[in-house]
Amino acid sequence: MTKEKSYTGWYFLALTVLLYLVLYFFSPEKIISALEFSKTIIFKILPILVIVFVLMALTNYYVKPKKLVKYLGKNSGVKGWCVSIIAGIISSGPIYMWYPLLNELQKKGMRPALISAFLYNRSVKIPLLPLLIMYFGIVYSILLTVVIIVASVFQGMATEKLVGWNK
Repeated sequence: MTKEKSYTGWYFLALTVLLYLVLYFFSPEKIISALEFSKTIIFKILPILVIVFVLMALTNYYVKPKKLVKYLGKNSGVKGWCVSIIAGIISSGPIYMWYPLLNELQKKGMRPALISAFLYNRSVKIPLLPLLIMYFGIVYSILLTVVIIVASVFQGMATEKLVGWNK
């Protein structure tokens, strides 16, 4: 099975540039203002994005799913919760790509509570934290992140009770 290359992103970029060029002739001051605003935002979040990309690359290189299985079983304790929460936060990509891996981990003994915590913590998006901080402030961003993490533990325990897991 061959994978066809999609040019959708390039088409979108070309269409956006073309639209900016056309609109420039009707209202150049608005286009310049929009571009300046975009530049300002990019320069504000660029340093944080570099750090995020480095951390994601290091994580993808050093953390292997098979190593995680031993930390996620019945007797996982606090380490299991920490691994599940951190893995949920740093995970990327579409959620449906994680389902087969989580299913495999569950077959190998991963607790449903930890699966639930992993999925719950995917709502904390490290690449989007700079924007969250920029729009809502650091206190709100930290508080929201802490609440999500704590709630994921309760959500996990509730899930485990509801599914009746007892391995």
